[in-house]
Amino acid sequence: MTLPQTIIVTGGTKGIGAEISSAFCKSGASVLIGARHDNGFVKDLGKTARFQCIDVCRPNDHKMLVEAALEWTGRIDVFINCAGYSAWKPIVGIDEHFWDQMIDTNLKGTFFGCQAAAEHLQSPGGSIINISSLAGKRGSANNSVYCASKFGVNGLTQALAKELGPRGIRVNAVCPVYVQTPGLLNALQDIHAPPLGTDVTQYLEKFTEGNSALSRLPSGNEVAKACIFLASQESSAITGQCINVDCGVLPQ
Repeated sequence: MTLPQTIIVTGGTKGIGAEISSAFCKSGASVLIGARHDNGFVKDLGKTARFQCIDVCRPNDHKMLVEAALEWTGRIDVFINCAGYSAWKPIVGIDEHFWDQMIDTNLKGTFFGCQAAAEHLQSPGGSIINISSLAGKRGSANNSVYCASKFGVNGLTQALAKELGPRGIRVNAVCPVYVQTPGLLNALQDIHAPPLGTDVTQYLEKFTEGNSALSRLPSGNEVAKACIFLASQESSAITGQCINVDCGVLPQ
């Protein structure tokens, strides 16, 4: 498999983002990770990884991230928008602050990551991968703003694939179902989350039993492997797709 050389990952210090960063480092790529806080994860990855402090809600921070990659290796092959925010809240409890925080992080942040990357990605051959969600394809209770943000991510993925395709730049999204990261497990403890205050482990077991074709949920490493495939030239004919990594929870 022919793999790209320089990767940018936003939100790449924890959860799914950390799995993606680690997988690309193991493949031999140079990985620049952008996040708000340096938790020390980058040091564990070795000399092929670097950290840049950014806030994805600020368009200029994406530009600084791209410039840092160019100064480091002189090129950008893949830009992965993974930074995200997840929380459940019923419609009566949603205020403007909650709306802005969710949309600015998940949708605005993804768009301006794409914009900054598009100007400097290798052309042809560059790739943008947006980490979306199964919530970008179907709605769920107490999840209206998150779903709106991820439906938006899928929409801009399809639109930008058409716009950037003539330059040989591919744009795809990966849509995981529940991936049991510490962040997700913590979010599911909220009274408005699907377990509704019950035991999170039991909820996930019942969800898996009733919904997953493979009787299990995907791992962060499996999401990362999907990204590696979409970044490689083996997927050179694939663009504008929002690919489920969900063990058959939502067959399409």
